[in-house]
Amino acid sequence: MSVTVAIVGRPNVGKSTLFNRLVGRKIALVDDTPGVTRDRREGQGRIGDLTFTLVDTAGYEDANDDSLEARMRAQTEMAIAEADIILFMIDARAGVTPTDEHFARLLRRADKNIHLVANKAEGKAAEPGLMEAYSLGFGEAIPLSAEHGLGLADLYAIVSEAVETQEEKKAEAAAPKETDYDMAHRPVVDVDVLEDEGEDQTGDTAPMRWDPNRYLNVAIIGRPNSGKSTLINRMVGEERLLTGPEAGITRDSIMVPWEWEGRVINLVDTAGIRRKSRVQHKLEKLSVSDSLRSIQYAEVVVLLLDATIPFEKQDLQLADLVEREGRAMVIAVNKWDLIENKNAKILELRETCERMLPQLRGIPLVTLSGLQGRNIDKLMKAIFDIERVWNVRIRTAKLNRWLADMIEHHPPPAISGRRLKIRYMTQAKTRPPSFIIFCSRPEALPKAYQRYLIHGLRQDFGLPGTTIRLWVRGGKNPYVKDEGAR
Repeated sequence: MSVTVAIVGRPNVGKSTLFNRLVGRKIALVDDTPGVTRDRREGQGRIGDLTFTLVDTAGYEDANDDSLEARMRAQTEMAIAEADIILFMIDARAGVTPTDEHFARLLRRADKNIHLVANKAEGKAAEPGLMEAYSLGFGEAIPLSAEHGLGLADLYAIVSEAVETQEEKKAEAAAPKETDYDMAHRPVVDVDVLEDEGEDQTGDTAPMRWDPNRYLNVAIIGRPNSGKSTLINRMVGEERLLTGPEAGITRDSIMVPWEWEGRVINLVDTAGIRRKSRVQHKLEKLSVSDSLRSIQYAEVVVLLLDATIPFEKQDLQLADLVEREGRAMVIAVNKWDLIENKNAKILELRETCERMLPQLRGIPLVTLSGLQGRNIDKLMKAIFDIERVWNVRIRTAKLNRWLADMIEHHPPPAISGRRLKIRYMTQAKTRPPSFIIFCSRPEALPKAYQRYLIHGLRQDFGLPGTTIRLWVRGGKNPYVKDEGAR
């Protein structure tokens, strides 16, 4: 198990800036506004040859009621309890504040390996603050500039010492730590299908080249206050993410690894996405951008709707975005416990879904209650089912027998007095299923006829709710050698 290092301190001292510096990428949102970070965020930090688990936390505020600040403080205290090393950060230019002094008293009671770091220490303006730092009782503060990368050598010495101690104390076997999504978790999409893959075997579908036991990246997206964080907390069985009645609490996209039926599921909580015209502030724009980026890291996307106001325009735009990205998608209707006439409501939802999202006909729709934990098993079944459809591989011979039947039932129209000749069809990629049709004049094949073929593929090969890509190319059937001579 790697050493866990938590960065703590009052708001706006530069914790997220140091976090980004040590993980090597701008993962955490950074802004001059105090209180940007609200949830714990974990990532793999690196200094020289040392790697460790790094935790960014919300700015500490002295609040003990049921306010948002108090819930943020509780998340910070949980990070302190789980960490091996605490980097207590202050602002060297601002000096020691009453909040710093209060936080220092709390940390002393935690009985942890605590190191005081004074950020923004570049220049002479920081010297008075460095002297004041002695009053906190943690010895000499480490002068640091997270923005410019100064003082990392001292951090290296601290972490390396802890690593040596950790290797002696901790057992080798340990549960996987939560880590932020990064390149190691980037999904495999647009997988090429080999030309001769499975062609010598019987059956309609070829063997799938994906591993159903591999970890699965699942992003949960939706409008603000639809219950995304509450749902993930219920799924993992702990208050891992900050929740509350206020809309827009979540700002960063946070990955939470979770195990379901022996398989690791990387759940990604995202900030609520409002209509673009309503997003005015820079901080919200950063949050929305982070949420949209999380879709690219997902293999399955759960679009979470509010049962009391489902299928708003923004919901439909998000569904269209996921479809264009080519990700598998499940629609989950949350807050189902608030609906009285459930039978009539579910019929209305399914009719609306089919009418509003014809490009995803048959998409799984699951009703649930994140607050009460109802139907989470049905949600996971729908996720696994749509993942299997997303990975399906159809044999070329079966495709072309089906294509001949489709053409016989409804031939392509004549364009400018010349009838189009569709010669051949094959599957080029999976994740999502992607097909190529070869015809005499590809630019002339109407979009309506392409939709006819896509609908047929979805219906006849059992591909409900997934993106289907269809490309039209010119060329002849490679299996008819003398076609060009006729």
